Amino acid sequence: MKALFNTLRVAVVIASALWSVAALAQAPVPQFDAATIARGKYLAAASDCMACHTAHHGQPMAGGLVMSSPVGDIVSTNITPSKQYGIGKYTAQQFSDAVRKGVRADGRMLYPAMPYTAYVKMTDADVNAMYAYFMQGVPAVDKATTETSLPFPMNVRQSMKVWNALFLDDQPLKVNPERSAQWLRGQYLAEGAAHCTTCHTPRGMLMQEDKSRHLAGAQVGPWYAPNITSHPVAGIGAWTEDEVVQYLQTGRVAGKAQAAGSMAEAISLSFSHLEPADLRAIAVYIKSLPAAVGDADQAIGASRFEQGKAGNALDKIRGVSYGENIKGANLGAQIFSANCASCHGFNGQGTKDGYYPSLFHNSATVNTSNLLATILLGVDRKTLEGHVFMPPFGDQVNAVNHLSDTEVAALANYMLAQFGPGQAAATITTKAVAEIRQGGPQSHLLMMARAGAVLGVLALALVIVFVLRRRKRAASV
Repeated sequence: MKALFNTLRVAVVIASALWSVAALAQAPVPQFDAATIARGKYLAAASDCMACHTAHHGQPMAGGLVMSSPVGDIVSTNITPSKQYGIGKYTAQQFSDAVRKGVRADGRMLYPAMPYTAYVKMTDADVNAMYAYFMQGVPAVDKATTETSLPFPMNVRQSMKVWNALFLDDQPLKVNPERSAQWLRGQYLAEGAAHCTTCHTPRGMLMQEDKSRHLAGAQVGPWYAPNITSHPVAGIGAWTEDEVVQYLQTGRVAGKAQAAGSMAEAISLSFSHLEPADLRAIAVYIKSLPAAVGDADQAIGASRFEQGKAGNALDKIRGVSYGENIKGANLGAQIFSANCASCHGFNGQGTKDGYYPSLFHNSATVNTSNLLATILLGVDRKTLEGHVFMPPFGDQVNAVNHLSDTEVAALANYMLAQFGPGQAAATITTKAVAEIRQGGPQSHLLMMARAGAVLGVLALALVIVFVLRRRKRAASV
């Protein structure tokens, strides 16, 4: 009887444990108060989640946006609380692991295109507030997204464990007692939620951030995220704190810069929604950082905000048909007159209200990548100031707004010579245009990884052959 009793007791314990596990797995997401959800919404905006996880003309946070990377296209995932296609079944811990460690609920690794390398600096309380918002403040969208399919060996997601072991700094930000509360808040936002370093810091051979050139500028797909250190020429050292705040709020500082591409998205969907005190804190922090020089700054020689001058080449193209000038030296001037002058002025002077900016003293006409990306992809920025739009002249569908690689190269070279650094900089080729049109420069990492995989297989084959020969010799003795 005693043995039977013990057996029954063990069975009850096991059944109880299994019931507890099942109940836990099916337990509803805890209910959060309105203040926590609102705080999570603010932090999600600060983290710019909408920009990457919302496809163009798609539903908010439902994923599906195709993002160009140096190793192939990455498709953002559905992060709505859909239980089938989104993160509706995530626990708070699984959500935290995805956001701060790059590990999905199913154990698969995320690529660092999702900036968990920055979000890892966020506090438990802030990540939990974001969890509350995504679970109860975002409508569920029951829609699947296309799975990211990078070429071999980048499609081996578990290799990211090695990358994380080498490069993921999961230590919290060091609290400097000599700094003000405002500076510390700016550091927390810029290095964490706003993940400025993810775009603006150059990458090393293995796509890791080069900490020695923090925020010195880097290529991000077709766009170049410029130097935002305190360097007076290469960076924004000549900007005032007020100008930094103005740029983050509106996306433009007259006579200096206008946001486009992914920065325009960050302005529209993130920075323009932050409290003025937080924008001021970011400005204070950014302005305090050490000066650094990036790869794109080597040949500038002068501030990217002060180059070029007004001018035109109308005297060289009057009376000359487009057909006559298709291969002529003034093709760029003719394309500018036909497509750009109506908005930016015949001299590139822009409009008085600055809606259409001047093309000289404009950082976009200094950096080759950004100039080409602006021409090809256009500008689309929405803030409290209104909607700023420039059509994409690389539009493959709309023939009216389509320029060929030859035409874009000619136009860009004209603008560099006339409104930018000068004739010496006008060296853009059709190959360079095609590269930006296709999503930007590709990394050599893919080729290196494939070569490494081939060498590894060959090495393994040699070892197997060596072992088999040793066994054969031993057997014949």
